[in-house]
Amino acid sequence: KLVQEVYKKNKILGAVAQKDSSIDDPEFEDLYRVGTVAQILKILEMPDGTTSVIIQGRKRFKINDLLTDKPYHVARITPLEDAEDEPAAESKAVAAALKELAIKIIRLSSNIPTEATFAVKNIESPSFLINFLASNSELSLKEKQALLENNNVAKRGFTLMEHLSKESQMLELKNDIQTKVKSDLDQQQREFLLHQQMKTIQDELGGSPQDQEVIEFREKGKKKKWSKEVAAAFEKELEKLLRLNPATGEYSVQVNYIQTMIELPWNEYTKDNFNMKRASRILDKDH
Repeated sequence: KLVQEVYKKNKILGAVAQKDSSIDDPEFEDLYRVGTVAQILKILEMPDGTTSVIIQGRKRFKINDLLTDKPYHVARITPLEDAEDEPAAESKAVAAALKELAIKIIRLSSNIPTEATFAVKNIESPSFLINFLASNSELSLKEKQALLENNNVAKRGFTLMEHLSKESQMLELKNDIQTKVKSDLDQQQREFLLHQQMKTIQDELGGSPQDQEVIEFREKGKKKKWSKEVAAAFEKELEKLLRLNPATGEYSVQVNYIQTMIELPWNEYTKDNFNMKRASRILDKDH
């Protein structure tokens, strides 16, 4: 009713946030006292029967008291002005720093169109810039409300700068992680593809040297007199060798390990001769 009536007249209304958005029919106590004078730009009748309204903020106001809540809330208000005693130079410096920070966030984010950079650069008013960035940032309702209630433009800008700095750092960290993961993945994919290509070429040439080497090791292993446990461990090491890239240092280490297993005298014994005269005769002969 309020929207329809105001739209026919001056198109101006007061917009205030609810303290709890889950309340469908808020009372006066459920609303914040500081809000925004807003102009209705367009009313959209949605297919599901609901109404969406596009509004544009004009200035801030404070609710003094409620006059009536039938058929909608009507209140006596006081327009809020920005503090006049703050240095203009400080506000401009804060605005310049915020512009740089906002442009950085736009470049880091994948969800914000690059055209937003031109919008930010062309805003001259420090107060309008701060309000614009705050309304389009990832701040919570309470944080935005706190900014709205602050009359000092510079302080409002410093508070916003703290939030945007955190947002910028999070985006940088997120991008660094994604870049590192992508880089590692690309390297793994590259090595895998090269390995597969090498294997295909080697198969076409009559089998790869790696496969042939494993076959030779396996044949030598069959001749060893080791237990089932050792045989299973040997086969496991051969499978590991097949998964390794022959160009890596780990491959040569694995080959040496397997060769050592094969060369060890598993369950092979020699008869010792402890005849001291024979030993003395052999040693004297060698001497």
